[in-house]
Amino acid sequence: MSCSLADNRQGSFILSNLLTLPSVSSVYALARRQPKPTDSKLHLIIEPDSSQWPSKLSSIQPTPPIFFSALSTTRAQAGGFENQRKIDYDLNLELARAAKAAGVKVYVLISVAAMSKTSMLAFSRMKAELEEAVTELGFEHTIILKPGLIVGTREDSRPPEAVFRGIAKFMGAISGGYLKDWWAQDAEVIGRAAVSAGLKALEGGAPKVWHIVQSEIVKLGRTEWKA
Repeated sequence: MSCSLADNRQGSFILSNLLTLPSVSSVYALARRQPKPTDSKLHLIIEPDSSQWPSKLSSIQPTPPIFFSALSTTRAQAGGFENQRKIDYDLNLELARAAKAAGVKVYVLISVAAMSKTSMLAFSRMKAELEEAVTELGFEHTIILKPGLIVGTREDSRPPEAVFRGIAKFMGAISGGYLKDWWAQDAEVIGRAAVSAGLKALEGGAPKVWHIVQSEIVKLGRTEWKA
């Protein structure tokens, strides 16, 4: 079995977990730069111009049955919300359309918790609109993970988030994870949950549209995970 992946900082955890699985024969990764994992199963598609990614995805043969999108950026990194939307919404949707047209069966999206089309926050509305748009494409299975605060090392500097990540790490350490898991999840656990859910769907063990919230992310990515 082969898989394809639109990569970013969260995508690296999906990638590393896919490469550990004997059932996965090949992984195609779309990325702007060389990811850290190296493996004979990994087929890299390095393209700094992300607007070319949909056409690159369409050219993969044979078409992988699962496509994972962990693509996102921040307002600060993008230089404003409009530029952020071009990545988080426009590019994500174009990749989903390309995956659907190519014959991908299972689509897995890393989204966020607490989003709403009626929210006063533009970011929250954007994520809700993306979830709705990709669901309407009609994949055999559409899987949307909705984590809370993502805990783990970040390459980019986000001082406010770093404070909350530190709090989450401390609360998890003193409670065996209980006081953290309901509002913050480890990036590694989210990556494992995404892979586990995608494989379940491919095997026919998932609903057509599956919204995976925080408690289920922990279950799939930690309790039930088997490499």
